[in-house]
Amino acid sequence: MMPSTDHARSYYRATANALTERPALGADLTADVCVIGGGFTGVNTAIELAQRGLSVILLEARRIGWGASGRNGGQLIRGIGHDVSGFAKYVGEEGVRYLERAGIDSVALVGERIREHNIDCDLRWGFCELANTPAQFAAFKGEQAHLAALGYTHETRLVGPQDMPQVVGSSVYAGGLVDMGSGHLHPLNLVLGEAQLAESLGVRIFEHTEVLELIHGDRVQVRCAGGSVRADHLVLACNAHLEELEPRLSGKVLPAGSYIIATEPLSEAMANQLIPQNLALCDQKVGLDYYRLSADRRLLFGGACHYSGRDPADIAAYMQPKMLKVFPQLAHTAIEFQWGGKIGITANRFPQVGRLKQYPNVFYAQGYSGHGLNVTHWCARLLAEGIHAGHSTGLDIFSQVPHMTFPGGKALRSPLLALGMLWYRLKELMG
Repeated sequence: MMPSTDHARSYYRATANALTERPALGADLTADVCVIGGGFTGVNTAIELAQRGLSVILLEARRIGWGASGRNGGQLIRGIGHDVSGFAKYVGEEGVRYLERAGIDSVALVGERIREHNIDCDLRWGFCELANTPAQFAAFKGEQAHLAALGYTHETRLVGPQDMPQVVGSSVYAGGLVDMGSGHLHPLNLVLGEAQLAESLGVRIFEHTEVLELIHGDRVQVRCAGGSVRADHLVLACNAHLEELEPRLSGKVLPAGSYIIATEPLSEAMANQLIPQNLALCDQKVGLDYYRLSADRRLLFGGACHYSGRDPADIAAYMQPKMLKVFPQLAHTAIEFQWGGKIGITANRFPQVGRLKQYPNVFYAQGYSGHGLNVTHWCARLLAEGIHAGHSTGLDIFSQVPHMTFPGGKALRSPLLALGMLWYRLKELMG
């Protein structure tokens, strides 16, 4: 059974600026480019293409921002989600430096888009990485030095254990690294605002339009129930929801469940006690915790990636004990929203970006592995460069990193990964 086509019953949906209803595709149309997927990747690729003068049709099976783009923790954090130094054997030292800078510059790109187009999405700057162990805190010193070597211009500061109450009202951490060049925002309002921008540039967006078949050739035909699109180029921006639409990419991204709860609005005193500087925060555990305050002073607490394919029957009952381990002072605070979603995980935790070898007019980007808010925007620009100019140095660098396939086939890949993550979690618990 196909999931509901409406947005998840989240805090984000309840506080969305404008949930514009768009029609389903009902005719046979043509365009320079057809984009499949109405999340950050698809919408921003459409923006970048339209800004370069190309005609674009975007197809979304459900609603704009229905997937991870409209459900995530809203943490706009530098990085690509992996220690990319290990990829030097594929991309060279200059390629590694490019990837490291991309993890930084992608955050700036999101900030620029918000400022330039006045997108109302509660953007706040400031983030703190949280150390769960003294060894992790010691490693932050090297991370800070490496950022300086990369030319990072934003303020960073180490926070020792004794000073952690200045950052977070919890006693469970061994220190932190504050980064004022990262931050947090309302992700659904961001992607909704970006969709409005895309339409203002001439992009035609159709919701409730599931793609049934791709017919490859010099022009790609995208067949849907109510019509079709013929285009010179196709962009697959489905991420965790690609499923079997393109078999050449199936098995390379695993949909993993992540969950968030939102409290009732907190008093100003309580909010200041929990997160005095209104930072986004994230720890270093295998099943990490991430949290922040909303614009109306709710605590949004998320984490607990599930690789089994099964979601908790009661997300609040599952997540609230995790929240109380960090903030026991919230024991009598009501949970007013609970929701989950799927993020696209790759085997090497690095996004897969490129074009199909068999069909070079088909481009794709997927598998952001938890860093989708910033990296989607960067990859969208690379895809647009590759389509418009026929070449993109950045796209070439990303695509040189191997796209690994999860072992075990469709039936076993989730259980095998769940077992692997359990092993890492046991190692973590044993120190």
